[in-house]
Amino acid sequence: MKKLMLAASILAMSAAPVLADEVIGLITKTETNPFFVKMREGAQAKAKELGVTLITAAGKYDGDNDGQVAAIENLIAAGAKGFAIVPSDSKAIVPTIQKARDAGLKVIVLDTPLDPMNAADATFATDNRKAGVLIGEWAKGTLGDKAKDAKIVFLDLATNQPTVDYLRDQGFMQGFGIDVKDPNKYGDEDDSRICTHEISQGDQEKGRTAMENALQKCPDVNVVYTINEPAAAGAWEALKAVGKDDGSVLLVSIDGGCPGVKNVQAGTLGATSQQYPLKMAAMALEAIHSGKIPDIDPKMGFLDTGAQLITAKPVDGVPSISVEEGLKLCWG
Repeated sequence: MKKLMLAASILAMSAAPVLADEVIGLITKTETNPFFVKMREGAQAKAKELGVTLITAAGKYDGDNDGQVAAIENLIAAGAKGFAIVPSDSKAIVPTIQKARDAGLKVIVLDTPLDPMNAADATFATDNRKAGVLIGEWAKGTLGDKAKDAKIVFLDLATNQPTVDYLRDQGFMQGFGIDVKDPNKYGDEDDSRICTHEISQGDQEKGRTAMENALQKCPDVNVVYTINEPAAAGAWEALKAVGKDDGSVLLVSIDGGCPGVKNVQAGTLGATSQQYPLKMAAMALEAIHSGKIPDIDPKMGFLDTGAQLITAKPVDGVPSISVEEGLKLCWG
């Protein structure tokens, strides 16, 4: 019990009501993002089913590596069997994850692969590059001949460019037909269609500010890529404030949460790639509890939990599902 009390004392950590000898952790980037809320719900349901104690933790903000380090250290002290984590910093967290693995904990990374990916026991994630490719292909197909003269704004995640950040960003570029240069970072491209990269931290208010800054640099923008749907919602507010809610700007994103899918339905968001956080978390807890990692394609290096494009305006050659289908599968 002393070990459990120690683990529960960390800021933003909580345990499911069920108490059991086996402890498993879930560490997300933040507590409030709907994607992580749904991930936590999936883990809580699976923990109850398995009869294990779930301890959850999150950083104070997206990018809070120190908070995640403290959470891992507390799980080690609590005698946890293992944990699933969505890393805020794909590189900086690796030494602490190695410390946990050396202590015998099973570590499964969710959504945002480590750098290097094999620093964890396994990775369960959306194919984030594919998710980006889908919205890039949709935007290019929707613009048609106008794509060659597009003015594109990117609302990215963070300055340290965690894997999920550059995979989605460069996936979009690939789908749109932009030469990505170094495949493991963005910002070195020389395509004249790129107006600016701004940082949103995946947050609605910061997304609005980022879009306001982008409009100063790129007043004739006609395509906006966003790292996630909260950032897209903020971008839309900024566009609307300057009268660009008239259909002249294509706004695309990745997540597939219910608010985002409803924005596709309303026409404020042109398309989004849907991912499945509840599935990720439930599969991770099952794997940690059983000690058995599902077979993973060595070419991919991670277990792909799926991504589907949702739009009300399909483009020939770009696979997609309808808004109605997306609403049945959405979360948050």
